[in-house]
Amino acid sequence: MAGSALLVVAFDFGTTYSGYAFSFRDDPLKIQTNQKWIAGSDQLISLKTPTCVLLDPNGQFDSFGYEAENHFATLVEDKEHQGWRLFRRFKMILHNNKDLSRSTTVEDINGKSIPAMTIFTMSIKYLKKHFTEALNKQKTGIVDEDIQYVITVPAIWNDNAKQFMREAAENAGIEKARLKLSFEPEAASIWCQTISTDVKETWSKAGRQYMVIDLGGGTADISVHEKQIDDTLKELHKASGGPWGGTVVDNNYLEWLTKIFGNTTMQRFKNEQMEDYFQLLRDFEIKKRGIGPESKGKITFRLSASMKELYQEESNRVPLEEKIDQLGLSGMVTLTSDKMRVEVSVIKQLFETPIHCVIEHVQQIFAKPNMQKVETILLVGGFGECKLAQNLIQKEIKKKKIIIPEEAGIVVLKGAVRFGHFQGIVRSRIMAHTYGLSVCTTFVEQKHKNAEVIFIDGVKEALNIFTIMIRAGKEVNIGEIISTGPLTPIYPDETNIIVYCTEEIDPEYTTDIGCKHIGTLIVKHSNGKSKADNQIKASFIFGDTELLVKAVNIRTKEEFSTYMDCL
Repeated sequence: MAGSALLVVAFDFGTTYSGYAFSFRDDPLKIQTNQKWIAGSDQLISLKTPTCVLLDPNGQFDSFGYEAENHFATLVEDKEHQGWRLFRRFKMILHNNKDLSRSTTVEDINGKSIPAMTIFTMSIKYLKKHFTEALNKQKTGIVDEDIQYVITVPAIWNDNAKQFMREAAENAGIEKARLKLSFEPEAASIWCQTISTDVKETWSKAGRQYMVIDLGGGTADISVHEKQIDDTLKELHKASGGPWGGTVVDNNYLEWLTKIFGNTTMQRFKNEQMEDYFQLLRDFEIKKRGIGPESKGKITFRLSASMKELYQEESNRVPLEEKIDQLGLSGMVTLTSDKMRVEVSVIKQLFETPIHCVIEHVQQIFAKPNMQKVETILLVGGFGECKLAQNLIQKEIKKKKIIIPEEAGIVVLKGAVRFGHFQGIVRSRIMAHTYGLSVCTTFVEQKHKNAEVIFIDGVKEALNIFTIMIRAGKEVNIGEIISTGPLTPIYPDETNIIVYCTEEIDPEYTTDIGCKHIGTLIVKHSNGKSKADNQIKASFIFGDTELLVKAVNIRTKEEFSTYMDCL
């Protein structure tokens, strides 16, 4: 299962934060991460940096991460930011976006749009450059051809989002043949096979079943695995989840502040006092990580003087203390010159919505008959490190052992590196969709009452019939090939193999609601005396992070293949 690359690097391109890790083939478990992301004046050092891109007035890349935030904040302070554009937390544009295409746009913090592909490409290109520079300081003589690249993606993403990320990576200079996508909860599961503590006993034996909950910044991504006797992993339940990550808590905090200070003040504060605005967000990020179930009393937040001044500039504003009373927060929120002290119970309420969504979803999975042997939950991800989130999940999901590994926020990143070295470690997956072809077939009154019809060579044919290749919920081995019988072409020159998917188990027509066209393979025909001379057999290769479709001319043995173009 081991790859041939000299080293593997994984990029965790997150909603809130991004980073990378790598290891060499001769010691794959000795994984190195960048230790020098520095937030700014307070010298906060992190293993990841904000997913944030700054463009100059000419639309060219300027900086990424903390550097981008700090540079833009300085420009705003000096009133020199005209034309500069800052993009933050744009990854969620890919989540559950059925209309995603190469022309999809993303907005900067002022609402101006640019093609999302441009911003994603710039981000990956920066991470690749940063990694290369760090590597060259450590070792010389390594060329790009020696490197296997891995990019983590949520397992719950649609095919179009996965393809979007792959194309952005290729546009950033990563060669297609040396690029793999790794599903985030799978990566976490892979890394936890290496844990050397007594916790490993939970999943080290063949037959052990466990759930992985990856709580990230944007999404909660959930998978269920079974350890196999050959040390590979078998998926037991299709990947699922939703937009229930840590950014929901951040947004709830900003909405809560808006109730106190008003929308106008918050907008001006964001636009005119950018440095203070970023500091407010970073301060909340640090404080929210420390909130636990036993936290009592009040939490102190830094409150910028500029924010209070902007509030007071509004002529119709009531005094802040009075506004707090009006909101029923008397005694729970107190203000001093540069501090806001908030009763911890108020802050805890900001966490309830996303965590309860996760809990409800997990309970629905455990209620299924085939999930009764799953006894353990592995909780990972940046939001998974939150003590309050951990406690609420442990409290509500009873009779399950919940394990939070060390450095839960980078477990996915480390697992993605190991996946790059041992790509066969995941044996099978559960299909999230039904896949099939759009075909026309001889019209039968009893079967095709609702079909669109056409006459071909005098024969009445039913159009848009959904010929199922594999159904949602079916287990499929990685690399498994599923083929059709002989398909007779309609036209003499070429055949378009049109692939569709849907969440339905038994779709009838490719025009049914919920059916999505995900790609077409064009097969050119060699000369033959009849259409039957150019019969083809189509094959789907399932189970990998992308769907490969092949076709072969039965007579000439000529082969055609393509990854589905879902964009």
